[in-house]
Amino acid sequence: MLLSAISFSMVFSILFHAFLLFGVALVMPEPRSALSFSQPLQVVLVNSKSQSKPLNADALAQANLDGGGNTAEDRQAKSPLPNIRDDKKLVLEKRAKTVKQLEQENKRILTKLKSDHSVDQPELKKQKASTASSGDDLVQKALEIARLEAQINKNWDAYQKLPRRKFIGARTQEYRFAQYIEDWRVKVERIGNLNYPEQARQQKIYGKLQLSVSILKDGSIETIEVSKSSGQRILDAAAMRIVKLAAPYSPLPPSITKDTDILTITRTWTFTSSDRLESE
Repeated sequence: MLLSAISFSMVFSILFHAFLLFGVALVMPEPRSALSFSQPLQVVLVNSKSQSKPLNADALAQANLDGGGNTAEDRQAKSPLPNIRDDKKLVLEKRAKTVKQLEQENKRILTKLKSDHSVDQPELKKQKASTASSGDDLVQKALEIARLEAQINKNWDAYQKLPRRKFIGARTQEYRFAQYIEDWRVKVERIGNLNYPEQARQQKIYGKLQLSVSILKDGSIETIEVSKSSGQRILDAAAMRIVKLAAPYSPLPPSITKDTDILTITRTWTFTSSDRLESE
């Protein structure tokens, strides 16, 4: 009796544990079904539409599009813009086709010319050489003309940038210059007699010389040159010193500056025996 009870208990225990191990099992949801709830659809822009609505949409768009494209693979456009590479390829192909057509047209014209005009081969070669030579000569002449024009323009630009100079001698008929030169002469003589070279007075040195004095617009001196020497270094140096002492002079009047930037006055100066400086 006791043995049968123990056997029954063992059998019941084995059956109970087998039921717990193999009878109850946890089933994990399928990955696709789980993702379908957590992963949203991508929003894209399409450039066409269809009448039918897709059953399983791959993305959200502004219009229904059931199928499309020219490939069986599952692809999506990265950008709504057109494919630039394909456009470039089409342009290159079109250009190549045009070039090929032009080459064929040239060959056809050359063939027609050869058939229409029968010319001896030596004469044809001579004519081609003459034409090539004359063409080269024309090219060379054109280049030379272009270089000359460029040089002329360059020189003209440089000349335009140079200051406008006017050279006036002792005798001038234009009043606008005559009045200014006379005032300038009077001032130089006055300063010269006040600063007569003492060494020339003591050594009784006399003579005449010619000076060229360039005066700027503001009355300052640009340069002083001895155009014709007196033969006495003392007199030449004294004349240049007197001109510098008399500076600055009156500014050039508007009547002169309208076409002159630098006025050069050339005059003859005489250191007389009476120890005076005079102008001729």
